[in-house]
Amino acid sequence: MNRNAGSKNSKSLRIAIAVVVVLGTIGYLAFTGQASAKSYYVTIPEMQKMGAKAYSSNLRVEGFVKPDTIRQDGPNVRFVLTEFESHNPKAQQSPKQITVDYRGSEPPPDTFKNDAQALAIGTWGQDGVFHATQLQAKCASKYAPAQTGAAPGAKMAANESPAAARTNTAH
Repeated sequence: MNRNAGSKNSKSLRIAIAVVVVLGTIGYLAFTGQASAKSYYVTIPEMQKMGAKAYSSNLRVEGFVKPDTIRQDGPNVRFVLTEFESHNPKAQQSPKQITVDYRGSEPPPDTFKNDAQALAIGTWGQDGVFHATQLQAKCASKYAPAQTGAAPGAKMAANESPAAARTNTAH
């Protein structure tokens, strides 16, 4: 009987060690996967001031596509991202800008054009180029709020009330 009890303890110890190893491995993979998926949302000037930390962090940088800088080669794109719209007459200082090199599995979206607001996700390289693996573009007019009470697609004249606009478009 004593021999049987020792065998059970040995078997239980082996199972406990295996469970600890498996759970430890799962915990380690979950922790490192979560850390690598985390990205910081920064402005162009903030990223440029981060120093060495910028080279080892996943970053999200938003800005405007500088006109006439888009160079596309298949799904890959290289362009300049500026801190604010280049045609903004109220700008007090020259725009902060970075070169973005997008190498993704999908081509950029259709809304990715000159002066479009874009979000690049990737890493800041020591070569001074932002290496993006994801690219999103917004079309400001597409997401503008609809006029209250206006029919879809209806345009209201400058001197027209919302009620009059509804009557004129309901043909």
